[in-house]
Amino acid sequence: MVGINGVKYKLMPESTEVDLKEMENAAKKIVEEFGGTNKEYSIENIAFGLRALIVFFFYHDDKNIDVMEERLSKIPNVASVQLIDMRKIA
Repeated sequence: MVGINGVKYKLMPESTEVDLKEMENAAKKIVEEFGGTNKEYSIENIAFGLRALIVFFFYHDDKNIDVMEERLSKIPNVASVQLIDMRKIA
């Protein structure tokens, strides 16, 4: 039986000028193409006007999560992708 994991990533934009809504829409599309289930998207204030996009989704553990991280890192204007939480859901 395939389990379900919950994963949370922090996507850092290249600058304060980046449209985080566009970044969120791109991330949602990537999660769906990966076979994941979008759960929650939020904004985290970092410093000096810089904000990060927090992406939380579920995925089946038969998928290679490294592929997801690579795809998220290719979103335009994303400077870095950091895994901040991962846990077994079911």
